[in-house]
Amino acid sequence: MASTTNDVRLEWTGRNLVFTAGNGRAPAITIDGDSGEGPSPMDTVLLGVGACMGADICHILGKSRVPLEALEVLVTGQRVETNPRRYRAIRFVFRVKGPGPEDQAHVERAVALSRETYCSAIHSLRPDLEVDIAIERG
Repeated sequence: MASTTNDVRLEWTGRNLVFTAGNGRAPAITIDGDSGEGPSPMDTVLLGVGACMGADICHILGKSRVPLEALEVLVTGQRVETNPRRYRAIRFVFRVKGPGPEDQAHVERAVALSRETYCSAIHSLRPDLEVDIAIERG
């Protein structure tokens, strides 16, 4: 089975816990361990899984010709109290605007396909991670 690799680079700015990060192909982002100048490393985990599932859902609904005017993804992570303070549960709320009630099954299927099959970011986390999902109309 062939595999692919992704390379990213982080460079410490010399200020506190602030890093400039990127993949060399897109604009760099700031990651800050103290959350002062940018999202923290643990926030970027939530941003990554949220963006991964959001992109999947947009793609799947587009392929299904389901009209999508807007998609907002809210992600909440619950961490354990002791080190390493990993996420033990993540809750997603997907606020969709555009699909009518007749498209509800398509929206639910798109979310399920992302969660169960396509979102490589969430599948890269621990298998015992609790995941809760809600879909809301905008």
